[in-house]
Amino acid sequence: MSEKITVSLIKADVGSIAGHSRPHPKMMEVASLAMSKGVKDGLLLDYYVTRCGDDMELLMTHRNGENHKGVHEIAWNAFMDAAQEAKKMHLYAAGQDLLSDAFSGNVRGQGPGAAEMEFVERPTEPMLIFMADKCGPAAYSLPIAKIFMDPFTTTGLVIDPRAHLGYDIEVVDVIDHKKVIMSSPAEMYDILALIGDTTRFAVKRVLHRDIGIAAVVSTEKLNISAGKYVGKDDPVMMVRCQSGLPAVGEALQPFAFPQLVSGWMRGSHYGAWYPCAVDESDPTYHDGPPRVCSLGLQISNGKIQGIEPPNSPPGNHKPLDYFAGKEWDPVRNKAMEISIYMRGHGPFMPGIVSPEELEYTTRPDVLKKIESRMEPL
Repeated sequence: MSEKITVSLIKADVGSIAGHSRPHPKMMEVASLAMSKGVKDGLLLDYYVTRCGDDMELLMTHRNGENHKGVHEIAWNAFMDAAQEAKKMHLYAAGQDLLSDAFSGNVRGQGPGAAEMEFVERPTEPMLIFMADKCGPAAYSLPIAKIFMDPFTTTGLVIDPRAHLGYDIEVVDVIDHKKVIMSSPAEMYDILALIGDTTRFAVKRVLHRDIGIAAVVSTEKLNISAGKYVGKDDPVMMVRCQSGLPAVGEALQPFAFPQLVSGWMRGSHYGAWYPCAVDESDPTYHDGPPRVCSLGLQISNGKIQGIEPPNSPPGNHKPLDYFAGKEWDPVRNKAMEISIYMRGHGPFMPGIVSPEELEYTTRPDVLKKIESRMEPL
């Protein structure tokens, strides 16, 4: 049996320029240096440092399995180095997502979000990574439902004998920290009954019954981990594609619908997802609108193969930027129309999230202040 490969995608917001916009290039540089040390030390095979909005994403390949202490420590040190650079420059929210001063063996629960998958590499291993900014941990649930459960999106569910086998979906309760694995299509309606509630449930993993892991999402909820508001969750997702799994085009199609996601300004508004290139992911309208980026790559003998020459050193294999094209302009235009409409509600629902989901709220103080003036009807 071939040796397994692990792909780890770990993200954090550790500082940005002029509010919640983008990391400084120096921050990206020092993070890349920390990653290159991981390669030299033999813990990593390859890496790529990127970003979506103000979030930094560290993509790593290795053979150490999921939740490996050494790999997570490399990511933690990269974020700490970047945060130190942000502090030197007095950038906004420096170190925001780092909830501890010291690494405790795993980044989970310490602020950063992590999506990892371990698998035996197929003869050809195409993969998409998705990165989001200004939205919550359940943002990918609707696209996942379409990619892996909807034959009108993924025709392969009907016509591809291997895809026809269906998938097992791991759903997590982000409030009570519980999980359940459910079967699609047999339990499709039950799955949708849960994940349709994006305030509580989110898809963590999708598993093909023959091929194995197909997709994984970071579902950490920062405000619960910290016990107070410290930032938006801004999840990442990895999707393996082709050869019995969804085609690349099928995995991208759901993002042509600019769905409403919670988060955005102050983590408390609904806005329409805006698919864009990494270089266009700066929040330029009311701290948004919520962005989503998608990068395409090959995993080749444990290393990242992008659009650079095959002999490029680790860290330089730039992936394809799938949302950069002009064909996505109609989606972006519609997303802006929807987001402007939602902002027109101001502090009224449904422009803002429910009281239970508000990251900041003065309502308890207001109710206490007027308590003595409240009278029975």
